[in-house]
Amino acid sequence: MVQPAETVPHDLVELGRIVSAYGVKGWVKIQPHSAQADVLLGTTVWWLQAPVPPGKPGAFSRPGNAAANGVLVEGRPSAKVAITSGTSCRVKASRFHAGSVVAQLEPVTDRDLAEALKGYTVWAPRSAFPEPDDDEYYWVDLIGCRLYGEQNSQTVLLGEIIEVIDNGAHGVLRVARAREVQGGELERLTNDKGRVQEVLVPFVQAHVYKVDLQNKSLYSNWPADW
Repeated sequence: MVQPAETVPHDLVELGRIVSAYGVKGWVKIQPHSAQADVLLGTTVWWLQAPVPPGKPGAFSRPGNAAANGVLVEGRPSAKVAITSGTSCRVKASRFHAGSVVAQLEPVTDRDLAEALKGYTVWAPRSAFPEPDDDEYYWVDLIGCRLYGEQNSQTVLLGEIIEVIDNGAHGVLRVARAREVQGGELERLTNDKGRVQEVLVPFVQAHVYKVDLQNKSLYSNWPADW
C-alpha cells in the first residue's frame, strides 16, 4: 500500500539498493549496504527512493510528481501501478538469498513492475529496527559519534566516526580526525594537501571497550599518533 507524503518518517535510514527482479511474480532482489541485512527482514514497510543522478545529494526526498520522481509502469492491459519516489510499500514476504535479500512488495505483482524498480534505494525508519542484542549495535547509530583513544595513558579525542566498513570478519570504524573547538564543536584536521586526515579502527572489544550512545561517544585504546 502506498502511503501519503505527509507520513514520511523523519528518521529514515538507507539500507540497500534494488539490483534486479527476482522470479516472475514481482519479487525484487536487494543488495544490503552492510552486513546487518537482518534489519531488512525485521521491518514490514520499506520506503523507496528513485535513483539519484550523479552529483545530486542522496538524502531521502518527499514524493512529488510521479512522472518526474518515479515510474509509471503498465503491468497488465487493464491496470497500471505507480511506484513514485518517496513513497512506501508494504513488505509481503522477504528472506535471505545468496548474500542478498529477496522480497515481495505490495503492489508489485509481476516481473515488469519489479524490473522498473531497479536502482531504487530502500529505506526504513530507525525507530522500526528490531531491538539489538546486548553488546550489539546498529552501525547507523555509530556514525556521527566521537571516538576517543589514548595518548600517554590519557584519554584523547581521535575524531568523528563517518562510516562503518564491513571487512567480512568485523566492523571497521572510519574516523575523520578532529579536534574540539570553542562551543564543543568539532574541527576536522587536514594534511598539507588540504585533505581530511582519517584513521581506521577495528570495531572489536580488544580495541573499543566502551560504547556510550546516549552521549554519542566511543572509547578505545587506539593510539592517538597512529
